[in-house]
Amino acid sequence: MTDVILLMEDDASGRQLAAFNLKKAGYRVIEAETGEEGLRALEKEVPDLVITDVKMPGMSGIDVLRQLRQRKVDLPVIVISAYADVAPAVEAMKLGAEDFLGKPFSRDHLLVVVEKALSRRRMAKELDALRRAATGVERPIIHRSAAMTTLLAMTDRFAASDATALICGPSGSGKELIARRLHAQSPRALQPFVPVNLAAIPATLLESELFGHVKGAFTGAVADRIGRFRQASGGTLFLDEIAELPLAAQSRLLRVLQEKVVDPLGSDAQESVDVRVIAATNRNLPDEIREGRFREDLYYRLNVVQLNVPRLADRPEDILPLSQHFTSLFAKGRSLAISDELHAALLRHPWNGNVRELENVCRRLVLLAEGDVLRPGDLPFGDSEDTGAEGRSMLPVTLPDDGFSLMDLEKQVIVRVLAQKSWNVSKTAEHLKIPRHVLAYRMEKYGIRKPD
Repeated sequence: MTDVILLMEDDASGRQLAAFNLKKAGYRVIEAETGEEGLRALEKEVPDLVITDVKMPGMSGIDVLRQLRQRKVDLPVIVISAYADVAPAVEAMKLGAEDFLGKPFSRDHLLVVVEKALSRRRMAKELDALRRAATGVERPIIHRSAAMTTLLAMTDRFAASDATALICGPSGSGKELIARRLHAQSPRALQPFVPVNLAAIPATLLESELFGHVKGAFTGAVADRIGRFRQASGGTLFLDEIAELPLAAQSRLLRVLQEKVVDPLGSDAQESVDVRVIAATNRNLPDEIREGRFREDLYYRLNVVQLNVPRLADRPEDILPLSQHFTSLFAKGRSLAISDELHAALLRHPWNGNVRELENVCRRLVLLAEGDVLRPGDLPFGDSEDTGAEGRSMLPVTLPDDGFSLMDLEKQVIVRVLAQKSWNVSKTAEHLKIPRHVLAYRMEKYGIRKPD
């Protein structure tokens, strides 16, 4: 991938010459005449390296460095200054500049300094990735659909922020995987990730579990307990099933989010906490607010960033790769193939339990498999085509009560019939009773590709 360099220099001839040399060396260059223009460019695209002149009209290179540090933008910065003007360059280095270029500089000197800075950045990123992997927090997210690709891109974009996040989606769709990814891609990745399933904790113990208690605070409190907030100090606290939190506990949670302090039960002392909170729910929280079961102010405090995980039925392209992943995982060395008939049957199923249901079905298929090919006969829900002959619906999908997109429905139907016909476009078009070129157009429109 081509490295991108943001070059800020008010001297047009000097900027154009440097940009020419950098482009000739294979870099992509974004040019800015002022510091303000450079910061605006940063809002549209994050480069791999920033080169800025120290002295520019308006916002100086020193001001640019301060802005980058305030915004917590982790980018190597090379400053340009006249050799005689040492003081600003020294100040820039104290603010975290990576290196210094004295005017005038040669092409070779420019390229050596740039490559050295980029090499250090690559090594730092690789080391950071290894450290994140070593924590074991992140789990693989198997996907092929455009919907999941978009969701993961949004997740990665929000990861660097400390803002609270709300992950919405049906049960079994993978909300905790998204939360783990948010943490693993964030600056907090090497700190604790503490998941809490609020639905699994008795209401009488919730506040103690979250905020902690001191010895003797209540009957049975035989020792101090720090609570999940302080356990996650410096890292991320994942509150799953947030809609299950009682109103009294919601009020305390709101105060913690606002004040960044917890009050352990039975203690007069407040404890500061530095925690990013990620919440998840399978319920419609605006409906819960209208019914008086969820605080509106807490909803807005949590919903700074919202990530919506789609149902498995809404991303049929992911069913085959997920099935292959799970069967390979459970087969433990056995080589098992998924037949076209089984793939078609899996596509026809509504998957009300989403990915968790698919995982359990794959476990069953592996356990019952007698040969090397998995077939639909071992499915727990059976497999019968909807023909309409016995009064059943002819629709090959389940229609949700809360409405649906007609375009999504058309895409799902096409994908399912393609799978039934082993991705033979002519047979699929015949089955759908449309010309082949119309089907080819629809496939191109929806980005439908045959799985590898």
